[in-house]
Amino acid sequence: MKLYTCGQGDHGASIGHPCGRAAKALSEAGYSAEIVPVGGYKLMPWTRRGDVRAEVERLSGQKDVPILVLDDGEVVSGTGTIVSWAKAHPAG
Repeated sequence: MKLYTCGQGDHGASIGHPCGRAAKALSEAGYSAEIVPVGGYKLMPWTRRGDVRAEVERLSGQKDVPILVLDDGEVVSGTGTIVSWAKAHPAG
């Protein structure tokens, strides 16, 4: 399982940062996802380039993170959807 995030990674959940919230929900559900940081910022579109950002777009059809890629290849996009998925599918 891979969680593609901005440079914040799994930090910032306490202040409501989207990537941090997604990572926290997965952790609370018993998962330890591999965090894959993606460069660039939404408010500065010229920074949203590179191989990993292209991979995010190929996987999800969008450049926004977070996205979660499950071991079977299923892609879950967006913080709210990832949080809901984690609550509905606790590990173990």
